[in-house]
Amino acid sequence: MKKYGNINTYYKLLLLISATSLFFLLLYVSLYLYTIQEEKQFYKSIYNQYKNEVNSLFKLNSETATATIIDVTFWDALVKYTKTRDKNWYSKSVASQFETYNMDYIGVYDLNNNLISKTVSSKIKTNDFIQKEVMSQLYKSKITRFYLRIPEGIVEVFGATIHPSDDPKKTKSNPSGYFFMVRLLDKQFLENLNLISSSKTSLKNENHTNTSGEDVVSVDLDLKDYKNNVVSQLTFKRVFNLNFKNTKEILFVVILASLFNIIICLYFTKRWVYNPLKLITSILETGSLFAIGSLKRIKGEFGYIGNLFEENSNQRTQLEISKHKAEESDKLKSSFLANLSHEIRTPMNAIVGFSDLLNNPDLEEKDKAEYLRIINRSGTNLVSIIEDLIEMSKIDALQIKPKYKGINLNKCIHELYETIKVTIPKEKQINFFVIECPHPIEKYLITDVVKLKQILVNLIANAIKFTDSGSISFGYEINESDGTVVFTVKDTGRGIDEKNLKAIFDRFLRVEDHFHAESNGLGLGLAISKAYIEMLGGSISVKSSFGIGSAFTFKIPLVLDESERKRKTKTNACFERNSGNETILVAEDDNINFLLLKKILELRNYTIIRATNGQEAVDICAVNKDIDLVFMDVKMPVMNGLDAFAIIKKTNPDLIVIAQTAYSSAEDKEMILNLGFKNYITKPLKREKIFELLDESFVKKGEYNC
Repeated sequence: MKKYGNINTYYKLLLLISATSLFFLLLYVSLYLYTIQEEKQFYKSIYNQYKNEVNSLFKLNSETATATIIDVTFWDALVKYTKTRDKNWYSKSVASQFETYNMDYIGVYDLNNNLISKTVSSKIKTNDFIQKEVMSQLYKSKITRFYLRIPEGIVEVFGATIHPSDDPKKTKSNPSGYFFMVRLLDKQFLENLNLISSSKTSLKNENHTNTSGEDVVSVDLDLKDYKNNVVSQLTFKRVFNLNFKNTKEILFVVILASLFNIIICLYFTKRWVYNPLKLITSILETGSLFAIGSLKRIKGEFGYIGNLFEENSNQRTQLEISKHKAEESDKLKSSFLANLSHEIRTPMNAIVGFSDLLNNPDLEEKDKAEYLRIINRSGTNLVSIIEDLIEMSKIDALQIKPKYKGINLNKCIHELYETIKVTIPKEKQINFFVIECPHPIEKYLITDVVKLKQILVNLIANAIKFTDSGSISFGYEINESDGTVVFTVKDTGRGIDEKNLKAIFDRFLRVEDHFHAESNGLGLGLAISKAYIEMLGGSISVKSSFGIGSAFTFKIPLVLDESERKRKTKTNACFERNSGNETILVAEDDNINFLLLKKILELRNYTIIRATNGQEAVDICAVNKDIDLVFMDVKMPVMNGLDAFAIIKKTNPDLIVIAQTAYSSAEDKEMILNLGFKNYITKPLKREKIFELLDESFVKKGEYNC
């Protein structure tokens, strides 16, 4: 085995080809012998089938005559004739119908074996050739069929005893005589057999043995007399073409083709296998680029293997790069989690710490006010961090989808400007302005207005964070060439160095250097903005120079609302504030949240009623018709706020219900308002927002102008 194991693949293939060729030569010889055996078996099968067919046809050929003689011998008139021997009746009833019997001889005999009458065709000259022994045997058997040799040739004899018609089984009465029908197996008879059997038929006296080498299949039927002795044989022959010579010639051609194939295989095996294997060996041993190039030029699988070697080399390089990126990503995630812990703990530290300081009874009022401002600001920062995390998780879970509608883009830009302008810290000397579009959009732009505003707010807030002095501007322009609206946010802030420029949209990365160390937040604002822009079918890019400033540019598809919009005319209305004596039901299961809301509402002398779950809120509203407004927590035990609201609105559709929820996304707000709530407020609860909602809810529309 070791000796053969040292043989290289090429010589193994040669050995395989030789062994295979020998195997097939032996297979062809076996096939030749098998063919001979199969030919014999096939001939035998055909012979047996043909023999059965001939027997059936020959028997069928005699069925008509048998049926005729059976029918005739159940004839009351014939029974009577055997007694009366009325020649006129015989002549009229039997002899006149001789041709219809298709026979050459008809004879009627009495029980003493004497011929009463007969009718003979011109083919038979011999008189009274029916032996007496036949009649004695027929008396017992009732019917018989046998063959007999007479001078004119071989005849087929049909005989039956004569009985009355009321004895069909020939068991009730004794025979009245015998009736014989005879036909000569002459040339006409044989021709009829040729037609029905598709064979060549002949009579012979000696057996003829056929061999499988003949081109016909032959069957001999024995024609036996009444003593069961063979009188003669009837031979059937049919053409049977099974030319074994052609089979041998085909096998010989196959053997020659196999030998020629061996030579061809040896040549091309060296060219297609041996040479490529040498190249592969060289590549694996030395990594030769020349060998890879030569292998790639070979057509077929080895050329593909050459491409795989080249791809493998490239993939190895890519794997090293991917490994480096994975390690870097792991570090970024670890850094992100550490940063997340730091960012959450920082406002929590301020909230817990300054809340503890407020317990000091000797604390001055100005210090107390400062501590409360710090606690409030830290709580706002903490909520912002949590909302960013929730928003990013919803984006990853594909739970956020854009909701398109038409907006007045120019109005939207200027409203954002007015809203953001007042939030810029006074200590920052920033010139904040809008870049006016030279060709503003006159029609409504189809987009998701909430997400568009959020993108701009995130980018502008980011610019304000890193700009202490200088200018911040934003605006849009139309790009007709690619059908997009291009938005730009520019600042003259600190800028971003080239090392961090490519990764600023990565959710796991926040720029960390000694210039940005004091900035807070998780750095998810840009990642969320990028996700929103791509959700709207756009893209974002940034240009920045460290110490000079940054310019963020993003574009979204320009899709205009072609439908005409009617301007809504403003109607002047006068509102008067509520009295502060209304009854408010607070449906809230959490004691702390209820206590906070209760304390805020008591500042205006409202009457407060509490329900700890949705079912309790439904029951209270059903019995207390003095309730003016309900603060309904969305998530409660027993029955949630949404189900409770649906039941309350059925019984009291005019009751004002405001949802309070910890969910703060635009999708959640839209869902709540679509259900029919008057308004909604998010946790953490703010006093100013609550009073604003109450003022909007309790006002009465006047009949006069203010």
